[in-house]
Formats: sequence, C-alpha cells, structure tokens
Amino acid sequence: MAQWLIQNGHLIDPANGLDDVLDIRIVDGNVAAVGKSLTAEASDEIVNASGLIVSPGFIDIHCHLREPGQEAKEDLVTGTASAAAGGFTTILTMANTRPVIDQAIIVAGMKYKIQTDAVVRVEITGAVTKGLEGKELAEIGDMAQAGVRAFSDDGFYVNDGRLMRAALEYASMFNLPVISHSEDCCLVADGVMHEGCVSAKLGLKGRPAEAENIAVSRELMLAEMTGGHVHIAHVSSKGAVDLIRAAKAKGIKVTAEVTPHHLCLVDKTIESFDSAFKVNPPLRTNEHIVALLEGLNDGTLDAIATDHAPHAYEEKDCEFNDAPCGFAGFETAFSVLHSRFVKTGEWSVQKLIQKMTAGPAAAFDWQDRGHLSVGGLADLVLIDPNKAWVVDPQKLLTRGKSCPFAGMEMTGQVVRTMVNGKWVYQDGKITRK
Repeated sequence: MAQWLIQNGHLIDPANGLDDVLDIRIVDGNVAAVGKSLTAEASDEIVNASGLIVSPGFIDIHCHLREPGQEAKEDLVTGTASAAAGGFTTILTMANTRPVIDQAIIVAGMKYKIQTDAVVRVEITGAVTKGLEGKELAEIGDMAQAGVRAFSDDGFYVNDGRLMRAALEYASMFNLPVISHSEDCCLVADGVMHEGCVSAKLGLKGRPAEAENIAVSRELMLAEMTGGHVHIAHVSSKGAVDLIRAAKAKGIKVTAEVTPHHLCLVDKTIESFDSAFKVNPPLRTNEHIVALLEGLNDGTLDAIATDHAPHAYEEKDCEFNDAPCGFAGFETAFSVLHSRFVKTGEWSVQKLIQKMTAGPAAAFDWQDRGHLSVGGLADLVLIDPNKAWVVDPQKLLTRGKSCPFAGMEMTGQVVRTMVNGKWVYQDGKITRK
C-alpha cells in the first residue's frame, strides 16, 4: 500500500481540536503522524495541499443506494462513486430496497456486494418491520448479529406504537439506534408539500408541520419509556426542534439530523412545479429554517445528513403530484452549505465540517470514524474552499440526475477523497490508487 505525505494543508479536525496548517502522513491505511513540517521519507508519495482544507472524511448517516432491486435509480457502484465525489467516506444506506433489508441473509448479500462494488465504507440499516409494512417486527436480533448499524422503516412511519416500543427495546440490547421517519400517516395522507399559504395558492394538498411534531413527540416518549436510542431523521419543523431540545435536557437518549435542502430551500420554490423540489418531509417556510439553524447552533441537531434519494429521470419527469419524493444529494451537500453559510460569514467552516464528521460519528457512537487521530483510519478529504462551479446534473456521478440545486453557482468543492489510505476520487474521477 502506498505511503502518503500530505503537506501544507489547512487541517481541520474538530474531534481533535485541530485547526492549523499541518502535514499528515498516511501509512498502510492509517494516520501515522500529524504535525508541522514533517520530514519526507524515501517511501512517501507527496501531495501538496497548499491552499486546500484537509478534513476527516464526511459521514452520511442517511442515504438510499437503491440496491438491491432498484438499480435504475442507483446502485452500489454509482452511489458510492457519487458519495466519494461529495467527500463522504462512510455512508449508512436505508432498508427500503426490493427486497427490503429485513433479514440477515439479505444483510449478508449486501455486505458481499459492498466488498466488490463500493469505493467508500457502506454501513447497512435493517428494517424495523417486515417488508416495511408496519405489521410485524423484522429479524432485529439476527440482523444485528449480521452487522447492521441501525434499524429504520425510513420512507414510512411505524404507525403502531406497540411495535415501535418493541423495536426500541430490542435494538437497545445491541446498543443500536432506531431511526424514525417522523410523519403521522393520517395527517399527511396524500399531501405533496408543506401545508401553508403556498400550498393553498398552488392548489396542492399539504403536509402540515404538526404531523412531524406529533410523530416526534411519540418517539421521544417511547425512548424515555424504554431507554432506547431514537434518532430522528431529516428534522424539518420548528416544533420538532423544540421537542428534541427539551428531550435532551431531560436526558432522553435522542439524536437528530437535518438535511442541506431543509436548511436552504423553502416551500415557495415549488411555485415552479418542478418535481426536483418534491421531498418528504417537505420544504417548509423561513420560520422553520430559523429553528433548524438554532438547533444546529445549540447542539439539538447532531448532524447534517443528505437523505440522498435518487430516482430515474423518467420517474421525476412528470407532474408534481405524481412524482416520487427525493433527489440526489451527495455531490452538492458540502458545496451548498459552504456557499450558503460559510462564504456569507454565518458559519465557520469548522462548524460545517464538525456537523459532517465528528457530529454524525458521535451520534451513532462510531468511535473509529470522524477524526484523523494518529493510529486511526486514513479516511479524509481535500477541499478547495475557493473553487467556483455550477451544478450540472448531467455531470454528477450519481445515476439520479434530478437535483434541486441544478444551475446554481457554488463556491467550495471536494477535490480528493481518500478511504483506508487509498485515493478513491480525484480530478473529477473515481480512482483506486
């Protein structure tokens, strides 16, 4: 395995409190040394990172790779290539595949495919209920022993409180979180966007924020009752932020994530009727965005996650009401937030990197990820904070070309990604060097 010396980069490692121009040596897939002006060894391959940020690899605790069964949307090859291009070195794929990941044998099959096809680390989520039908618990114990890292029926709310209670109890035996897609089924029904003035103006059926608030409230009460770890996915409402903040103050075991699109886009964008903006939970109003930002600032929201959910072009190329929810998110996540919040001076780049590295790692207690400690994994990214680019969906490595940020000008982009001491992405292409 190659030995690398990355010189003169601005190393930002929030987990270790590092924020300085430093060198980093990589040997046999691990960080061998970090320091000022490290002496080059004969076996070192030199990378000059002057003017670049060196960061731990990003961690995405919520994405959809669509394999098995929905490879027209995405697969492990294209999905992990897209993740690498976005700077993600570890991703957690959801269970809503075909077949659903609800048995240990399917987990085993996924792990084999990951070994052969993936260029980044892929962790697996097992379903809470069989077939995501919300009627009977899936094989939680068997899947835990097979190596899943969480359980979720994401895409669906586990409407039966008895089942959710049991899931939290069983998952806690293996110290694993249950991820909740928190939207009350009856209240959202067939709504297609946030319920409010814009939905009324457009004549589109709404999904009220109260549907999220009610569902989150139940999950928090069940987590308190069972002592289990509940993770609230893609938080989008002010009420949910307030509830999670209060629950954390009580000592309830809850963590939560927010997506780039819920931080940057509002329901008014749907006036274009562009299906690229259709997502669940829906884009909401500025009032909710303000609350999400406050939640990030005070630690109520632990992590930024993409909810990368690609679809085939022909699926999204239809009327708004009929289009599926979701879109590609790996390759735009860092750049969107860097452009919107860091370049405007609202956030420090250190804060953004923390919420994409140490934050998600701590939320799920992945102690070997999210940092560049000596002796630890050599998973890292090089970022050009000044690189200007325009989002062209056709140039993205994901198979799902629908993207709400299409045509937008960005500043800041990942230029290299290393996993386990190997460069897997550089110069716009996947490599295995």
